[in-house]
Amino acid sequence: MEMHSYDGIKRVLLKLENSINNGYYYEAHQIYRTLYFRYLGQKKYLELIQLLYSGSLRLLQCGQHTSGADLGILLIDVLKKSEIEPSQTYFQKIVDLFSLMTPSSPERQTFVQKAVRWSTIGSIFKTGHPNFHQKLAQVYWHEKNYTSARQHFLYTKDGSGCALMLIELHQQQGYSNEMDLFITQTVLQYLCLKNKSTADEAFKSFINKHPKIKGGPPFLLPLLNFSFFLLKTIESSIIFSGQVTIFTILCEQYLSSLTKDPSFLQYIDKIGQLFFNIQPRQNSNRGLLNSFLQSFFDGLEDENNENRTMNTLTSHLISDFD
Repeated sequence: MEMHSYDGIKRVLLKLENSINNGYYYEAHQIYRTLYFRYLGQKKYLELIQLLYSGSLRLLQCGQHTSGADLGILLIDVLKKSEIEPSQTYFQKIVDLFSLMTPSSPERQTFVQKAVRWSTIGSIFKTGHPNFHQKLAQVYWHEKNYTSARQHFLYTKDGSGCALMLIELHQQQGYSNEMDLFITQTVLQYLCLKNKSTADEAFKSFINKHPKIKGGPPFLLPLLNFSFFLLKTIESSIIFSGQVTIFTILCEQYLSSLTKDPSFLQYIDKIGQLFFNIQPRQNSNRGLLNSFLQSFFDGLEDENNENRTMNTLTSHLISDFD
């Protein structure tokens, strides 16, 4: 019986090969799906994964984008059903297929969403594995889809790669006086995701590699200074207590620059909660930040003394920067 089954599979695979070689792609796709159901029923997961990967790859390379993407989606489903843990090997296979799919196709979006969800299995990364996000970000970046590339970079630990992408984006689509907006938004978002180390790496890479940034700190653009001081204040808060006052003063001093992007104040509020134990306020936009700023300023006994503290910290932070 097993020999008969083996001979049957061998004939089907031979027919499949002939269909592809002769350009009968619809027929080949149907054969792949037939084998999918047969292997799945027999729980031959490893054989099925290899079959679907090679089939998707070949159909995509032949320009059969819908059929190739369909097999790719089935591949993700099998990876999930087989309970195979995410690994670099499978990340690369998935990205190989992803890079060949038509960027605007709905099947591609379905494929990547399922793949990201699968990449969370057995890990602490509930929004997708950072290494997988990094590979996806690189594909989007290569396609000049900066919005999607940036979105995926935020869930990686590749601050340097993200910075290089932002520099390219700024040079191609941004105004010269907006470069601080590009990196500040990214720094704030990394911090909201509690990823300070990557925020640090992204900021340092951006200011060191952007051809329009010469020296510093201090920098010519105010939000670059704000990002620099914010990162240093958070770093010092790990060692020293009472940094909430410094954080509050810092936000007040750069308030006019922070209002250039309405989302910045929301990010600041979240960062205050995460790193300085500040209670969230119900107000929004400018009122949100003003509210908690005022609550701390009311408690300051000597404003001049706090300004001296800020100046001392400024000198300390600049000397520590590398």
